[in-house]
Amino acid sequence: MKKDFITIHELSRYEFNEILDLTTRMKKNPEKYRSVLKDRILAMIFQKPSLRTRMTFEVGMLQLGGEAIYLAPSDIQMGSRESVRDIGKNLERWVNGIMIRTFGHHIILELAESTRIPVINALTDLLHPCQAMADVFTLLEKKGSLAGLKLAYVGDGNNVAHSLMLAAAKAGMKMAVATPPGYEPKKEIIDWAREDGQGTDFELTITNDPVEAVREADAVYTDVWASMGQEAEKEMRRAIFSPYQVNRELFSRAKPGAYFMHCLPAHRGEEVTDEVIDSPNSIVYDQAENRLHVQKVIMMNLMGKK
Repeated sequence: MKKDFITIHELSRYEFNEILDLTTRMKKNPEKYRSVLKDRILAMIFQKPSLRTRMTFEVGMLQLGGEAIYLAPSDIQMGSRESVRDIGKNLERWVNGIMIRTFGHHIILELAESTRIPVINALTDLLHPCQAMADVFTLLEKKGSLAGLKLAYVGDGNNVAHSLMLAAAKAGMKMAVATPPGYEPKKEIIDWAREDGQGTDFELTITNDPVEAVREADAVYTDVWASMGQEAEKEMRRAIFSPYQVNRELFSRAKPGAYFMHCLPAHRGEEVTDEVIDSPNSIVYDQAENRLHVQKVIMMNLMGKK
């Protein structure tokens, strides 16, 4: 039975930790894995632009001995020129896996249901699981252990916040999410996280107070205030979110030596100031690098020869 990587919620705790463990080993000894995806081809469907997602998946396939084919929005016009199901049914005849970066989460669910080959969620409006796995791996590298760490997220309760909550739950971390009223994470994801965190030290705080969220945090995370597809709301959101900017004053409320995190791209001067993102405490480029290593493991697990 084929497996997909669509949400961290669907991973067992063993599978979650296995990804982190294999990432550690593969990053230390990449030569050992140079041919694990030999003769394998990944189709990369992009309905949203990207730097990190395209580069890390394409480079990752090359480093594992496989190949990747980029499909731009104009190439297939998913849902208009051709149905999601028909695209999946065609691709499964030619390639060994599909990575998709899209808008509605229902699109990836339909694609995964319609095809016999693995589907990887490289971002939907609901979830961003590859990013969250790279984020917790980065914290694991820096701290040596995840259990008991406190991660504070300040900003929009979006797809990044959702997947971080699920990753924190699997890892037994503490997490506080501070958003403006009305921009909290979806209740469905909050429920998933609390379910996933049962039996661990996971704690989840949802608040509208950014100072409360970052207090005693080991890491402070933020994201853009207006994501792709929300450009029309940009000015309105700037006014609403301005009290949630991660600046020197807010960041100083975290633990001494706390890390600053961001999935990038960053809108400097909006959700974060230059002095924070460019400080020695910032690990944003480590996060970006680790997208490559984590995704190589995910692709190996799904498309490697058994």
